[in-house]
Amino acid sequence: MVHQNIKVAVDGVVFGYKDNILSVLLIKRDIPPFQEYWALPGGLVKEEESLEAAVERELKEETNVTIDYLEQLYSFGEVGRDPRNRVISITYFGLVKPEHYTIKADTDANDVQWFDIQELPALAFDHTTIIEAAKERLKNKLTYEPIGFDLLATKFLFSDLEKLYTTILEKKIDRRNFRKKILGFGILEELDEKVSEGRGRPANLFKFNKKQYFMLKEKGFLFDIK
Repeated sequence: MVHQNIKVAVDGVVFGYKDNILSVLLIKRDIPPFQEYWALPGGLVKEEESLEAAVERELKEETNVTIDYLEQLYSFGEVGRDPRNRVISITYFGLVKPEHYTIKADTDANDVQWFDIQELPALAFDHTTIIEAAKERLKNKLTYEPIGFDLLATKFLFSDLEKLYTTILEKKIDRRNFRKKILGFGILEELDEKVSEGRGRPANLFKFNKKQYFMLKEKGFLFDIK
């Protein structure tokens, strides 16, 4: 007979986007191990709760953030990843608009902060590996689902959308082809409202039509910008 003493935890990789910077939300641990290290928000799953409920609870308790977009990422269960016990972490990644939240540390976190994905501090456990996996999932998913709109304001300039894709994909895009393809999908509404872009003429704002996207998706529409 096999005897197990394995604990199940959840960790959340929360991405935000502001001022052309992709950021991840981290907490500073208030307890050993890795006390005073920055880490992903998360913790052990309670006996009576689902994995989704657990990660939502941990995010709310440790950061005061609730998620606009949340999906399961991967399971991390290397032996020794937690020096206290054998712990398997079911990880999730989510997208939020940072300006919509007042972040606040609580429970076993004594600080919480947004960090530029390109300038992360030393992290606890295997959280660097987890963040890299989440970043790759985000980059890939951005090319076949319109999740980027979850990181933008409700009304945005088309140039804001271009900058978001350039930032997350970490490469230049063909602006003319990108604009033609995105507008050709028929899921953006061009509004009558205009905003000045630097020295150029005022440009129209756009809005993502989520209802139209899901109607098209039911008919077999594929969002593909590769």
